[in-house]
Amino acid sequence: MKIEKTLQSKRHGVDFENLKFGERFSDHMASCEYRDDKWQTPEIIPFGNISVSPAMCCFHYGQMVFEGLKAFYAGDRINIFRPEKYHERHNRSCKRLCIPYMDQELFLSVIKALVTLDIDWVPRGSGTSLYIRPFVFATENFLGVKVSDTYRFMVITSPVGAYYKEGLNPVKLITSGAYTRAARGGLGEVKTPANYAASLFPAEEAKNKGYTQVLWLDGIEDKFIEEVGTMNICFVINDILITPSLDGTILPGITRDSVIFLAKEWGIKIEERPISIYEVIDASKKGTLQEVFGTGTAAVISPVGEIRHKDEIIMVNNGRIGELSQKFYDEITGIQYGKLKDKYGWTMSILL
Repeated sequence: MKIEKTLQSKRHGVDFENLKFGERFSDHMASCEYRDDKWQTPEIIPFGNISVSPAMCCFHYGQMVFEGLKAFYAGDRINIFRPEKYHERHNRSCKRLCIPYMDQELFLSVIKALVTLDIDWVPRGSGTSLYIRPFVFATENFLGVKVSDTYRFMVITSPVGAYYKEGLNPVKLITSGAYTRAARGGLGEVKTPANYAASLFPAEEAKNKGYTQVLWLDGIEDKFIEEVGTMNICFVINDILITPSLDGTILPGITRDSVIFLAKEWGIKIEERPISIYEVIDASKKGTLQEVFGTGTAAVISPVGEIRHKDEIIMVNNGRIGELSQKFYDEITGIQYGKLKDKYGWTMSILL
């Protein structure tokens, strides 16, 4: 691996006590070219602008995918959480977008080398982390819809605080109304920019109405809950943890997977199945809706205090975080920050 170190760090200009999400970037970035039917030798270079042709096909036809994972300060080491699962999802996304697979060893070695080089950028405050953004895009220059022959894989990192300004305080959601995010056979289950572009306008409308995010319903019957714009969703009804099943429209979240695994370990009854907004409304009226929370890399666990569907307002747990939501948050973050033993082999560590 080729490494070119920056001549002057930008770290001194960052307020690590008041980090926002994704606004500051570490000193270096990784890059690896795909050409002649293989990934070339990766390199780490100073973070900066890249020069590309305006005819580069990814600008015009969207052949690109990305991932997002985190590194955490854990006292005598830095823990990168479940990187193998993120690599697995990365390759699933690549398959759907006709992008060449990347070997796990290459994917992990690039990330580990970059985090090691910029290890001083991993923040140490409570609730903070180093966000890691791998992404790959088609680089051939042409106009015309076809699969590119060349690609570029890159990784950038960013010291971050909480994703939602609410932190662990419950967020407010509103259902998607007239808008559809994904349909079976589409791109809903892969991590590609097109999914997020489609969500921007409805998300802005939700914010203008005083809501944090959109709770997406299915595009056929407009009643089955899928996910939130930035996270998967879980409901606790009658002591049963219910989360929408992965049916081709929902991103298979790594935190979602971690929650399901822990729930089984703890003997909690769990159901992965279709759940309609009307079932949630009915449970709320009956008093059996106990908790709602989102799961995602950025927020980890995000409790939901209110859901609006048309003229119906669902209040959840009196607007407070639930006991189970807190337990999942404490367990996952405990492993991430090294406060709890990693019994499941979920972390890749870099010793300080």
